[in-house]
Amino acid sequence: MANHKSSEKRIRQEEARKADNKYHARTTRNAIKTLRNTTSKEEASALLPKVSSMLDKLAKRNDIHKNKASNLKSSLTKHVNSL
Repeated sequence: MANHKSSEKRIRQEEARKADNKYHARTTRNAIKTLRNTTSKEEASALLPKVSSMLDKLAKRNDIHKNKASNLKSSLTKHVNSL
C-alpha cells in the first residue's frame, strides 16, 4: 500500500495511462483483424492508411516497438497488394 501522497498520485496516473494504452492497443488490433479479413481491394486500400497511422501512433507512444509497427505495416501492405 502507498505510504506517500506522491506514490498514491503515481498509482492513479498509472491506472489512467494503462486504461488509455489498453484502449488504443485493442482498437488497433481490431482494425488489423478487420483489414486482414477484408476481401475487397477497395475497402482494404481505404483502411490501410488508417491502420498504418494507428500503428505509428502506438510506436510513437512506446506502446509497441517501432520495428514491430514496421513489420505489421509491411505485412498488411503485402496483404492489400495481393488482393
